[in-house]
Amino acid sequence: MRVVSGIQPTGNLHLGNYLGAIRNWVAMQEEGECLYFLADLHAISMPYDPAELTANTREMAAALVACGIDTDRSVLFNQARVPAHSELQWLLNGTARMGWLKRMTQFKDKSGKNQEGASIALFTYPVLQAADVLLYQATHVPVGEDQKQHLELARDIAQKFNNDYASEEAPVFTLPDPIIPPAAARIMSLRDGSAKMSKSDPSDMSRINLTDDADTIMQKVKKAKTDPEPLPSEAAGLVGRAEAQNLVGIYAAMAGESVDAVLARFGGQGFGAFKPALGDLLVAHLDPIGERFRALKDDHAALDAILVKGAQKAALMAAPTLAATYSALGLAR
Repeated sequence: MRVVSGIQPTGNLHLGNYLGAIRNWVAMQEEGECLYFLADLHAISMPYDPAELTANTREMAAALVACGIDTDRSVLFNQARVPAHSELQWLLNGTARMGWLKRMTQFKDKSGKNQEGASIALFTYPVLQAADVLLYQATHVPVGEDQKQHLELARDIAQKFNNDYASEEAPVFTLPDPIIPPAAARIMSLRDGSAKMSKSDPSDMSRINLTDDADTIMQKVKKAKTDPEPLPSEAAGLVGRAEAQNLVGIYAAMAGESVDAVLARFGGQGFGAFKPALGDLLVAHLDPIGERFRALKDDHAALDAILVKGAQKAALMAAPTLAATYSALGLAR
């Protein structure tokens, strides 16, 4: 089993990022060989600041290591340090079809009403995603709802390439299967239970950052928006109570319990009792991560060394597939 997954390097990671993706990455290290990359090549498909991208890439590496990615067991790197990603994308552009890419909903969402003004990189983004996983003969790729379509495209590209340029007995590419992560709680803003927790929210009180210390976490939880009613004894009682549902969902996700199990313990109690318990739980899980992150994030030499080491491993693993692709296409190198 070989797992490949990437994440765009954005700054200011928060609880939603941790519960939505990073925690699953840490757990998957127990199940097979894992390659995790920072998708800095994908990041340039949208307007960005170069200096900020460099800083965010290092910060993301620090966060992943702090959260438990073991760089002796897993391969952690950034795309730009492994040119084979870009090379394979170009080679696969001959197999991918315009009609396939035009059906990708993420391009429509990100380009909005100005598709003519969008970058070519944004349009061909899914072909680079296909290259990211096919390059390493990934057997499994973790996917959320918004990425299922892109993995299906990767499989389509791999299948067509194998049919056109290889034999059934010796295909060039492995068709990766999806890993559907355990249902993750939908983490919402602490100030508005109808909006997702986001780094772009102007209020820092709306989110728990992975960099927050114990006092800050407790303060944010205690000031989180709630309603005056006590907690119900079962999940059905949370309907229509967005903020209560969010806080109970966060507790359940962090504790590894069901919402009903949490409510069986706290049902009938007010938020004056529940919030300190939630704060203690978050501090117990996140404060050690925050300490490791703060110790590592400004050590640029150490972070760059981690990413260089990972890129060297990744390049060696990618080389046979890239060579086989050139050979299948009749291209001399």
